[in-house]
Amino acid sequence: MNTKSTTFSDSLVYLVDDDEAVLDAISLLLDSMSIPNQTYPNAISFLEAFDEEDFASLTGCIVLDIRMPGMSGMECQQKLKTLNCSLPIIFLSGHGDVPLAVEAMKQGAVEFIQKPFREQVLLDCIQHVLATNQAEQNKALQQLEIQKRIDTLTKREKQIMKRVIAGQANKLIADELNLSQRTIEIHRANVMEKMQANSLAELVVMGLTCQ
Repeated sequence: MNTKSTTFSDSLVYLVDDDEAVLDAISLLLDSMSIPNQTYPNAISFLEAFDEEDFASLTGCIVLDIRMPGMSGMECQQKLKTLNCSLPIIFLSGHGDVPLAVEAMKQGAVEFIQKPFREQVLLDCIQHVLATNQAEQNKALQQLEIQKRIDTLTKREKQIMKRVIAGQANKLIADELNLSQRTIEIHRANVMEKMQANSLAELVVMGLTCQ
């Protein structure tokens, strides 16, 4: 059993199922691993728990029953798409729902698990999805921060940074831009400072991250 669940303290697992016993069992399982979670008895109550503009900023994942009265899991999935919600979805499905679950996967769900399920299988799936989602969020935040630094560069500094990342020497850059090597060195130093890069390798990684 993975004991590193504290990594997910900033994420929330949204549990949506009309079976109260299933909700309680999964919630207790996640509580035992210190994974924050919130339960909802149906899709409509989940959708009504937030303002529409909030769904785009939610973090974590959704464990969603595929068959529920009022609004099915797949209908909820489609509604979340219109709300720009990027939360990964794990569908819970009965044995007769495999075709529906396959269709849900085609529509963007990350996994489906058949009922009755083994707790460890579901837990492993949730932890994997949370870890993947968190890594994607961290990457997006990193890209945003790097882009902010790039936006502080002058047009000339951006030209030089592009060539430095491509591995061009100062002399070649100077020749291409019709500038002196000393001028290139000054611009290059400014680029390193504004980008907060401690080495050429770090600058290259930043450049590749935003491509």
